[in-house]
Amino acid sequence: MNMKSMDLVWIVVEDLKKAIKFYTDTVGLKLMEQNDEYGWAELSTPGGGTKLGIAQKCPKSEDVVLPGQNAVMTFTVASLDQAIADMMAKGAELVGKIQEVPGHVKMQMISDVDGNKFQLVEVLQQKHKCCHC
Repeated sequence: MNMKSMDLVWIVVEDLKKAIKFYTDTVGLKLMEQNDEYGWAELSTPGGGTKLGIAQKCPKSEDVVLPGQNAVMTFTVASLDQAIADMMAKGAELVGKIQEVPGHVKMQMISDVDGNKFQLVEVLQQKHKCCHC
């Protein structure tokens, strides 16, 4: 296989409109496309890059992927503490505590309205011991 890129990550939700509202109002993504006929929406971060696809759960429910059973998405933020405060003010649900890999990253798991988990990640700066740059 000759991999070119990863352009889209998608999740399944119970209510497409409710999920779009959560990911635009609470997370801060931008709605790029919405197709109610097919139960699909695509969102992106302000800086572009990989898109988030949101699929409406099929009422006949023979879907292999169900709401809340998806891969974990990560959103990189400038300040984890500020992002958590902003999201909590909008009713986001934190899952567990902040985890930190000293000198590398701080992470907080969040749950969306369907139980899909995603992580906020702050990349930490660490000076190199060799040159103090």
